[in-house]
Amino acid sequence: MTTRLAALSLLVADYDAAIAWFTQVLGFDLAQDDDLGGGKRWVKVAPPGGGTALLLAKAVTPQQTAMIGAQGGGRVWLFLASDDFDADHAAMLARGVKFLEAPRREPYGSVAVFEDLYGNRWDLLSSETP
Repeated sequence: MTTRLAALSLLVADYDAAIAWFTQVLGFDLAQDDDLGGGKRWVKVAPPGGGTALLLAKAVTPQQTAMIGAQGGGRVWLFLASDDFDADHAAMLARGVKFLEAPRREPYGSVAVFEDLYGNRWDLLSSETP
């Protein structure tokens, strides 16, 4: 038996705006977009080449709405690994991704913090062996 983390739920304000940002700005693939009725959709985006998908979950309650952009409590909580950090960083900058810092070297590789369209903090990182 094999298990894996297949998807992670991300609260969003609007399905279409989130799909546009993740596919056009971050370069993710739209893996699934099924209408479930009643304004609810099953929307998954994933990095090119696979990996854990994000299930874009439209906030519907005041509590959920308050958590949009704050699911990590102000910390980096999503990590986007890159096989070519410099090229991916440059491409993301060109597409308008908001980086909060210049790239830096850490013992685990190159890293730069960026925000998604809602303000969730991510690391773009490269797992390079020193």
